[in-house]
Amino acid sequence: MNVLRQKTWSPYVAGALGGLLLVLSVFLTGKYMGASTTFVRAAGFVEQAVAPEKVAGMEYFVKTKAKVDWQFMFVIGVLFGALASAALSKEKRAVPVPPMWSRRFGPSRVKRWIAGFLGGIVLMFGARLADG
Repeated sequence: MNVLRQKTWSPYVAGALGGLLLVLSVFLTGKYMGASTTFVRAAGFVEQAVAPEKVAGMEYFVKTKAKVDWQFMFVIGVLFGALASAALSKEKRAVPVPPMWSRRFGPSRVKRWIAGFLGGIVLMFGARLADG
């Protein structure tokens, strides 16, 4: 069976491959994989389209320019990689909800989406607070 066409991968194999990718990234480029700065820069792009003078005066965006760099391309690659994975596995819908989530949030998809979104905000805040 072709491993790329499997519906799910072992989290241990995926984690090990992610770790190897991180080691290769540091070894070849001297840069760590990351995404938190990219989301801030993407917000800067959006705000720059609406109020460019405000972004130009913000201390953060003077120091950290809103630009497309390797990290931005990494995040785009994660998105397209996930789409390619779904296409290769011919999976049309997400994997079942873990039992813990079902017990906590019930069958409501809206509650799970809201909880996931709020959790992502907390995670991103922590990542930015810790400087990545």
